[in-house]
Amino acid sequence: MIVIHTAIAIIIMVAMIIWAKVNPVIALVVGALYIGIAGGLGLAGSVTALAEGFGDIMVDVGLLIGFGVLIGALLNQLGALRKTVDMLVQFFGPRRLPYAMALALNAFFPSIYPDVQLVLAAPLARNASSRLGRNGLGLMAGALVVGIPVGVVFVAPGLGAVSIAGLLNVPLSTSLLWGLIIALSSTLLSLLLYAGLLRRGWWNTEKDETSDDVLAEPDSAVSETGSGRNPPLGVSMLSVLIPIVFIAGGAIARTFGIENTVLEFLSEPVFALFVGLVYAYVLSRFTAGRKATDFAFGTGLETSGNILLITGLGGSLAAVIKKTELSDVLTGLFSAEAGIGIIAAVVLSWIIAAVLHVAIGSINVAAITAAGIIGPATAGIDAPPVIIGLAISAGAVFAVHFNSNFFWMFSSLLGLTTRGALKSMTLMTAVVSVVALLITILLATVVSFV
Repeated sequence: MIVIHTAIAIIIMVAMIIWAKVNPVIALVVGALYIGIAGGLGLAGSVTALAEGFGDIMVDVGLLIGFGVLIGALLNQLGALRKTVDMLVQFFGPRRLPYAMALALNAFFPSIYPDVQLVLAAPLARNASSRLGRNGLGLMAGALVVGIPVGVVFVAPGLGAVSIAGLLNVPLSTSLLWGLIIALSSTLLSLLLYAGLLRRGWWNTEKDETSDDVLAEPDSAVSETGSGRNPPLGVSMLSVLIPIVFIAGGAIARTFGIENTVLEFLSEPVFALFVGLVYAYVLSRFTAGRKATDFAFGTGLETSGNILLITGLGGSLAAVIKKTELSDVLTGLFSAEAGIGIIAAVVLSWIIAAVLHVAIGSINVAAITAAGIIGPATAGIDAPPVIIGLAISAGAVFAVHFNSNFFWMFSSLLGLTTRGALKSMTLMTAVVSVVALLITILLATVVSFV
């Protein structure tokens, strides 16, 4: 019976978000309370579990998300994304730009709010497309599609990646390493497949592109207000590279049996991201000035508020599930004794996240909700939690379509018709989702034989 009630709760949440246009924060609370009450916890018990779950996940990822968002806001202030694209054009040339741009967005900019990445990158992509021939805009559109959403949900400190790691109790260093590998490989393979489709006539300039001027840029979480005295790109990007080196370096050292107090302190994700944040803040103060830095920092704080609420409520949903019979049902469903192996567990996790995303329209909300549902059962799954997390990430990017604000921003800023957006964004997110799933299955197969 609890499974039926959970399905009802998911339908209620989806309906509130899509049809009633209710903020996901309220929808997640309603869904969690419904599961708790239907699961026999009572109103008081459900509220208690909700509060405890919120606090537990905030302990794990609250500061990580907050620091990551603030670093992204300051990087935007420093003009890092625009300079990266300029550098890629000069270094790789126009023909290789789509691949280089997609991989750079994956690896270095997941901390920047996705809408902001799109607002900044879209004009650059449109400008570069004229150098790529007849299918140029279609190819650049595909590069943005696999660059921005995939990075956010796979690569720490992207919101989706950090949230999934926290909900599944995956060390951030492990999440960063495997997330980066899956993101880069699936992005490159998917873009190569898409480029092949374009060469075979998939793109129709007359029907897929519009000659209208780009619509007015929508409000974004962070505005670029640099003073024109921004530092060199390499100097700015140290705010991202320092945390990565600290976190990944500690993980690599531990793999070789090198452990000491100093190394453990430096590789602690909260400290590593804080160092990156302080560096970005000081650099911005010296180059852009106090006023511009305070503006970027303030808008970053505003952005992180809603993000932290949604992430925390994902933890609340997981905590409520843990205290109901649904936890036992999920554990039994995913357990080896139930006849489901590691591959089936990966596929089932992908399906849950994909269905949630197609219904809700938000990659991050789908990822957080799926991780909240599956998280309580990870102890019974015959697979490392990081594998399940990668499957959730892959499913959460599946087929961005009409119910996503990102879809409409994408079509307007790139100058695409609705048909063009479907043939680029919806298709590419479906392709990269499946490719990432297949790579994750391959990884799970290797793990199962080790």
